[in-house]
Amino acid sequence: MKNKYPLLSTLGLCVVISNSVVAQTKAVAKPIAKPVAIAIHGGAGTIDKSRFSEEQEAAYRAKLKEAVEAGYAVLASGGESLDAVTTAINVLEDSPFFNAGKGAVYTYDEEHELDASIMDGRDRQAGAIAGVKHIKNPINLARKVMTDSVHVLLSGEGAEDFAKRQGFDLIDNHYFDTPHRFEALKEAKQKLDAKKAGTKSYQAAHQTLPSQYKMGTVGAVALDQNGNLAAGTSTGGMTAKRFGRIGDSPVIGAGTFADNRSCAVSATGHGEFFIRYSVASDICARVQYQNKSITQAGNEVIHDVLAPIGGTGGVIIVDTKGNISMPFNTKGMYRASKSSRQESYVGIFKND
Repeated sequence: MKNKYPLLSTLGLCVVISNSVVAQTKAVAKPIAKPVAIAIHGGAGTIDKSRFSEEQEAAYRAKLKEAVEAGYAVLASGGESLDAVTTAINVLEDSPFFNAGKGAVYTYDEEHELDASIMDGRDRQAGAIAGVKHIKNPINLARKVMTDSVHVLLSGEGAEDFAKRQGFDLIDNHYFDTPHRFEALKEAKQKLDAKKAGTKSYQAAHQTLPSQYKMGTVGAVALDQNGNLAAGTSTGGMTAKRFGRIGDSPVIGAGTFADNRSCAVSATGHGEFFIRYSVASDICARVQYQNKSITQAGNEVIHDVLAPIGGTGGVIIVDTKGNISMPFNTKGMYRASKSSRQESYVGIFKND
């Protein structure tokens, strides 16, 4: 399975872009009086090292580094956390490696439906979109909902009508097509059909679908020099999803949360569990009201609350002091971080 995904043609480009971003970061770097920090994720799940060739692993790591360096460059130059979050997420949305934007998974009906949300820690302003099919960078539209509408969450055709009125160009849904995601859809549908034949129930069949078909997201959290936190999350959702299913990514408090009194969180995992347990806001509440560190709060929710009931996934967290935590209860989570106190870190597997 080492060459299952035909993505290696982008490896050289990834490395070139990554080096360019690093060079730009060094060029604008200057002494930072107050802490800044950023963390990103590209999804959690059954990420087995044996499934990667050395070239594939290097390509994924390069893209994660490119994204975190791009976001950090915004912070290092005095930019806002919201800009750092959207900048980093745009890099991941434009890559076919991750389940967001270009790399979005397929629905059961062989289309793509995308969700995203963003939140400002200064005043809990937030924007989200769900079930859109023609928006190249969903996180940008979510931010526009936050700044230029009177609502928090817009969906489907209504969200796209708003996008057109705001000057967004709508793209063909086939832009999101990728061969490896289509293969994953065919595999998922075969498993569902076979199981459904035995159970006579789509619901029962879906419960037994392997976890890798049920998760995949990108996200970022950041702290800027003004002490403001922000969080954002973007996803293509669940492979073979039906009936307009919406996960936790566009749900404020579940997949995304930011508050300057506590922390900023972006989640990735089996969204139904993250919605039911309000994962992102629960972590921040433990920090704010129980005076727990983000490491303690994150571990409690991911390992003690979710894991026992089958909730798989992880989160990235940053607090008002620039501390970063990235707990997950799966085999791996694509992740990266950088702060004014820490050089860039990139991880994929549990032991990284």
